[in-house]
Amino acid sequence: MVTLEPLRAEHADALLAFERENRAYFARTVPDRGDAFFTAAGFAARLRALLDEQHARACRFHVVLGEDGELVGRVNLMDLVDGSAELGYRVGEQAAGRGVATAAVTQVCRLAATDYGLTSLTAVTTLDNPASMKVLARSGFIRVENITVGGRPGVRYERRHLDAAPGNP
Repeated sequence: MVTLEPLRAEHADALLAFERENRAYFARTVPDRGDAFFTAAGFAARLRALLDEQHARACRFHVVLGEDGELVGRVNLMDLVDGSAELGYRVGEQAAGRGVATAAVTQVCRLAATDYGLTSLTAVTTLDNPASMKVLARSGFIRVENITVGGRPGVRYERRHLDAAPGNP
């Protein structure tokens, strides 16, 4: 079982450690965030900006905690506008392949509908990330178009009817 918590300033040290530990792993399928992101000052500035966006209710950021409370991932809703948002998530290498991403995405879809008043979500992934494509499909997202993500072939997904169980629109 995983738990989602809204991102808070108290998560800073654990989140930076998580991002550093998984940098190379994430870079295999998503564009790297650049060296400045991984410095203490760069990360602190980025975290402050994220918390400001969250406070303004433009985005909703979450950390994913494993069974023993360790930070194992992130799941975010960005650009909340007119009942919709873009979903983004990442799960660390040590937790990959254990259903963590699917559980976190399922939970954030529920939160999106019940707590944030959203009716639909979009998500994108690269074609060389089949694990992410499986998570989205299992979570009720439908593939809607081919796109380019960070210069790589990708696909955009959409999920409507967030209040329904996946597969039951």
